[in-house]
Amino acid sequence: MNTVLINGTVLTGYAQLNDCAIYIDNNGNISDIFNMKRFAEKNFPSDTVVIDIQNSYVVPGLIDTHIHGIGGYGTEDNSPDSILGMSERLADFGVSRFLPTIYTDTEENMLAGIKAIVEAMGHEKGAIIEGVNVEGPFISSKRIGAQNPEGRRDVDLDLFHRFLKEGKGHIVCMTVAPELKHMRNLALEARKHNVVLLAGHTDATYENIIEGMQCGILHSTHFFNAMSRLHHRNPGTVGAIMIQNNMKAEIICDGVHVHPELVKLLIREKPIDNIVMVTDALKPTKQRRGCLYANGVEATINKEGAFVSKKDPSLFLGSSLTMLQGLRNMSDWGIPLADSIQMSSSNPAQIYSMNKVGSIIPEYRADLTVLDDKLQLKALFIGGKLVRDRLA
Repeated sequence: MNTVLINGTVLTGYAQLNDCAIYIDNNGNISDIFNMKRFAEKNFPSDTVVIDIQNSYVVPGLIDTHIHGIGGYGTEDNSPDSILGMSERLADFGVSRFLPTIYTDTEENMLAGIKAIVEAMGHEKGAIIEGVNVEGPFISSKRIGAQNPEGRRDVDLDLFHRFLKEGKGHIVCMTVAPELKHMRNLALEARKHNVVLLAGHTDATYENIIEGMQCGILHSTHFFNAMSRLHHRNPGTVGAIMIQNNMKAEIICDGVHVHPELVKLLIREKPIDNIVMVTDALKPTKQRRGCLYANGVEATINKEGAFVSKKDPSLFLGSSLTMLQGLRNMSDWGIPLADSIQMSSSNPAQIYSMNKVGSIIPEYRADLTVLDDKLQLKALFIGGKLVRDRLA
C-alpha cells in the first residue's frame, strides 16, 4: 500500500533531516522525502495510509554483514530453516538485510552451510538474506580464534571454485590471510566472481597487507581481533588498517571485543565511510529458552556480556551483540548517531554493492527502521512492508 510516515527525524545514511515525512509507494520504494511544511501541499492516492511517528528517528534498515546466529538459530546448523529463523529474529532488532556467516570448518560442513543459506534465500519472513559470508578457510594457523583448526587450509583454488559452485552466485565475501602463499591468485580469481575479500584471522606484516591491497583485498574482518598487532617496528595488520585510508574495517561495538576508546580512535583516524559495524553474533544471542550452544560448545554469558565456554569460562567464544545495542553503545560513547547509522547501513550496502538499499533516497527500496529517542525499535519496514509494528 501507499504509506506516508510523518513528523520524523530522518537519518538518510549521510545526513540528518528534521521534521520530515517519507512517502512509500505501493511498489515498496521510497517515492519522496519532504519537510512537514510541504505535507499539506501534497496529493496522495485515496488509499494512502498516513502514520504519525511522533518525532521518532527514521533510519535505513540496519544491515548486519557478519553474523553467525541469533535466537538459537545458527549457520552451523546447516539448515535452511535455521537461516530463516535468523531472518525472523533479526527483524526484532531493526535489521532489514544480512549476510549469514559460516565458520571455517571441514569442507563438508562449509559446503553444507553455503547450501543451506542459498536454499533459504527468497523464503524470508524477516530480514532479507543478501548472500553468503565465508569466514575462512584460507586463514592463519597463528590467528585461528574460534574457528575450527581442522578446517584451516592453505590457498586452494579448486576448493574456492567448489564454494562458488555451491553458492550459485551468492557468495558475497570471504575472510582470508593475505600472507598465505598463492593469495594473489585467489584474490584475482575472487575479483572475477565479485567476491569481496577481507583480511582477517591473519598474522600478516604491514608489507603483506600492502601487497594484498594491491590485488584487491581492501576490507578487514572484526578489526583488532584475530590479527597481527601494532608494533613500532612492524605496524602489522592493525597498523596497516589504521594507516591506509582506503582499507575498510569491520568493528564489533560491544565494548568487549574492542575498547570503546579504540572504537573512537578508529572513527577519528579513518574516513567514516570505510567503517562497518557488525555484530559477529553467535547462535545463542537473545535465545529465549534452552541450553546455549555456540558452534557445538555449551556457552554462558560472562559479566562483560560475551559468550564463554560453560565448561571453561576462560575460553572466549564471541559476541552477543545486536545491531540496535551497538547503536546504543556508540551513543553512550559520544559517537554521533548519524555516523553510527552510516556505519550500520549505507557503508555495508556500498561496500558489498547491494542494489538500492542502505540509504533513504528516492527510488531506493523502503527498508526503514523507526527508533525512539532511546534507540529502541518502534517499527521496521522491509521493501515497504511493515514487518514489525511497535508504534502503539
